[in-house]
Amino acid sequence: MFPNFINHLKKHVELNIDEIATLKDFVKIIEVKKKDFLLKEGKICRYNYFVEKGLLRMFFVNEKGVEQITQFALENWWMSDHMSLIMEKPSVFNIQAVENATIIAIAQSKQEQLFKQLPQLERYFRIMMQRAYAATQMRFKYFHDFSKEESYRQFISLFPDFTQRIPQYMLASYLGLTPEYLSELRKKA
Repeated sequence: MFPNFINHLKKHVELNIDEIATLKDFVKIIEVKKKDFLLKEGKICRYNYFVEKGLLRMFFVNEKGVEQITQFALENWWMSDHMSLIMEKPSVFNIQAVENATIIAIAQSKQEQLFKQLPQLERYFRIMMQRAYAATQMRFKYFHDFSKEESYRQFISLFPDFTQRIPQYMLASYLGLTPEYLSELRKKA
């Protein structure tokens, strides 16, 4: 029913058929159309979202009214506003579908019960959080160490799939570039 999700879990932890059946009781499958929102600024984030199929973006609107993209997630990636999720506070972010998407959602309210029934998933989520934190640290380093051009080159070398699927203006927002400057960089490549 959601093969990417199950296969992703099995890369990191063991799950038998009965445990997969148990897991199905804790997940919600959400079909979203391009431009639909899973989370809007000011609302409390209630779910961890796994992208079974499609592409999501997380962004905020700055004081000038400009969208600033902070994260993308495609197949086998997770996305959530963890501060809102954990603290049960209104989110400062939006999560929106860039493409039609199939999302596996796990409610924060059910996560502890899920971990009690399938304790290996606590290990899985620890691994996912460690990887996400490490990626955030590297992004921060690149932001400070690299020129705008080096940041672009690094991104396209590490994530070639994204550059084919993300509109240019969104990639520019994520990298902190203007769409015009990104267009110049692409012409040089």
